[in-house]
Amino acid sequence: MGNIPPLTAEALRRTAAIYERVKSVIPAMEWVTFVDDVDALMSLKKQRNAVILAHNYMRPEIFHGVADFQGDSLALAREAAQVEAEVIVVAGVHFMAETAKLLNPGRTVLIPDPQAGCSLADSITAADVRLIRARYPGVPVVTYVNTSAAVKAESDICCTSGNARRIVESLGVPEVIMLPDEYLARNVARETAVKIIAWHGHCEVHERFSADDITRFRQQHPGIVVLAHPECPPDVAAAADYTGSTAGMIDWVGVNKPAQVVLLTECSMSDNVAINHPETHFIRPCQLCPHMKRITLANLRSALEEMRHEVTIPADIAERARRAVERMLAVH
Repeated sequence: MGNIPPLTAEALRRTAAIYERVKSVIPAMEWVTFVDDVDALMSLKKQRNAVILAHNYMRPEIFHGVADFQGDSLALAREAAQVEAEVIVVAGVHFMAETAKLLNPGRTVLIPDPQAGCSLADSITAADVRLIRARYPGVPVVTYVNTSAAVKAESDICCTSGNARRIVESLGVPEVIMLPDEYLARNVARETAVKIIAWHGHCEVHERFSADDITRFRQQHPGIVVLAHPECPPDVAAAADYTGSTAGMIDWVGVNKPAQVVLLTECSMSDNVAINHPETHFIRPCQLCPHMKRITLANLRSALEEMRHEVTIPADIAERARRAVERMLAVH
């Protein structure tokens, strides 16, 4: 690998066990460019009594390299509620950091890049929720966690893609308002007798997939298994072999061990899952989330070195938003 500076060589030795986990998806020459930040982050976490929560869409050097907890929105919400560290760094987008802060009001929550947003969160405001409530008085509002704290504060209960149907049915009512992902709402509506009033928000990653994509995958890779996220359009979900949250897809691969599979979701997840399932060949339809990709090892390191980009939520909003998230977590 050429002439490696002495400090980088030391970092390579200290992080050798971490590289063993990711070497199947990160070439050695690329790892050399990451190793100083990885090594520094491992020390900084101890110094700051900090943990890193990483969403399934993070790049492998973050997800398998420096994260203490990994998972989908629901898993990270649960971990955030139980963590004992003084500092929580969220390797994910802004609404995830807000959720961590809601569940840990007395701890410092950092996000490496406050501009890491979400097309779904941007598709609806608190004023929109108040207007739709006025249009459908008495109908409970179920809000996807992919929303701002201000929107959560106007809601009755939150949900994730993994528990949406369970949350909707737990309310015991004939009709609910489900915000803001139209496709998630329509996909849940196919599975339940509850009438769902949907909003018009879409995920800019998942809305790009089409049923024609699935046809092409099946033609090019005979026998391939297609797993889709419920933020995909309904015709995609209907054509897939399985539709579920990121955690659901990971579990499906682990249980069924397909010979080859395609995950219709953000493409870094395929790398992260492939590390744990070398027996499966992953076809990678590379749809990147530009917001998730704003989180890097370098700005994770800067966040902890400088304790910058702390997440704060006004107390009146936080109290109401926390109630909606806690109601979700209480549903089993």
